[in-house]
Amino acid sequence: MLKRLHPVAGAIALLTIAAFWLSTLLSEIFSSAATIAAVKMAIPWGLLLLIPALITVGASGFKLSRGNRRGVVGIKARRMPFIAANGLVILVPAALFLATKAAAGTFDTGFYLVQAVELMAGATNITLLALSFRDGLRLTGRVRRQRR
Repeated sequence: MLKRLHPVAGAIALLTIAAFWLSTLLSEIFSSAATIAAVKMAIPWGLLLLIPALITVGASGFKLSRGNRRGVVGIKARRMPFIAANGLVILVPAALFLATKAAAGTFDTGFYLVQAVELMAGATNITLLALSFRDGLRLTGRVRRQRR
């Protein structure tokens, strides 16, 4: 069961963060202040899906690894603390701050500064999760390593 749960939870986490990031970027570029506010206020509700998915990925990955910290498994395990710290220290507080500012209609310098930090941190987590997803596919034999 863990062999199925782990990639499903990982895909949910990756797609959720990508949806947050893409909806933020597109609303900022192409939409009105009302749409930006709606997106920013919806993201904290999405955390109710994202956080359990990330916890599930971490816990199931730890269980599946059976203490093995070498090779690709070790690389995946070393990425997880960065993903978690980025989320807990930067992304979750930023999402809550931006939702509060957007609800008040306050799109000031502080809003856009935090928005820029959130977009960079989100891109970092998308990249790290995508690399872990790719490595997981390599471990299962679904994707072969390219020779350089």
